[in-house]
Formats: sequence, C-alpha cells, structure tokens
Amino acid sequence: MAYSAMRTIFLGFALLLAGPRAASAQAPAKPAAPKPAGIAWATNRPLTWADFQGRPKFGEPEAALTSADLLSDAKCVDFVFSATVTPTFDPITSWVRDAKAASPALLRHEQLHFDLAEVYARHLRQKLKTATLDCQKLQPAFGRLTQAVYDQWSDEENRYDIDTNHGLNAAKQAVWEKKVQQQLAEMAAFAQ
Repeated sequence: MAYSAMRTIFLGFALLLAGPRAASAQAPAKPAAPKPAGIAWATNRPLTWADFQGRPKFGEPEAALTSADLLSDAKCVDFVFSATVTPTFDPITSWVRDAKAASPALLRHEQLHFDLAEVYARHLRQKLKTATLDCQKLQPAFGRLTQAVYDQWSDEENRYDIDTNHGLNAAKQAVWEKKVQQQLAEMAAFAQ
C-alpha cells in the first residue's frame, strides 16, 4: 500500500494557578479543573476516522496527522498540592487525507500516537504524586517537571515514527503496539 508518512504534533500546555490564589490559604473557592478540549483518552474509546476533522495544509505529504496534548492543572488549596493530567486528541487539527481509502493499519498507527500520550500522562501523574512541590513556588517547579515529561514524550513519538517508518513497517508497528500496551499495563496505577 502506498501512503505517505504520518507525523504527530505535540503541544505542551500546563494550566497553572499563578499569583495570590495559588499560594493563599484564604482562597475560599476551588477553581474548576479545565475541561479537556477535544477527545480525552479512554480505554474504551478508540479513535475513528470520523474524529479526524481537520484538513491538511497544501503540500502536506502525510496521509494523516494526529494532534495530541497533555492538559495539566495544578492547584494548592490550604497549601495542599493536587494536579490532574488529561491526554486529549484535537479533532480540529487532526486530519486524514482520504478516510474512505485509509487503511485500518494507518488508523492503528495514529491510535498508538494517542496511546503514547496516555503513557506519558501516566508518567507525569506518577511524578506529580511523588514530587514535593512547594505551594509558595508552584509555577516554576511544576513547569520544570511537566516540561521534562513533555520532552521525553516528544522523543518517544519521534522514535516511534522513525522505527516504524511512520507505520509502514508492519513488523515494527506490531512491536510498538505490544510495547505500548505493556507500558499502559505497567502504569495502570496512574490511570485516571
């Protein structure tokens, strides 16, 4: 089958409470956690081609593109730190060139990009659970911690595309599918 290479866009985003609300024990109201934009990762909710609603830019050689993000929210209430991390798929910026002609193998490749977002969301949740973050200086510490995980995620996504030749190498794709499922199972304690 001849289809072009795929790639993934990574967007690092951390919503932080800054200023007096983050450090003040007197803030009576708890701010609401951000609502995930797009589709939140879920075990029982695989992607379908209908989810890919964006359009490729003129001259894009890829057959499909997955845009995923880790939405993070950190807060301190009464000087007690808590955080949430939600991997999301953005339908508006994700696209498939021709959904009717796209193969199931291509969709599995794109799904695994999104599954890798969940793997790294679990890594970030694990780090946040074990980190000692000072509510007085939340933003710099939280930012450094999340950036380190985003960088690891980006590197892994690049390795995945290179190793599988963007999903064209079926044997390597199968190895990665098994590897990612194993990582999800090993990190099950940090699933949401």
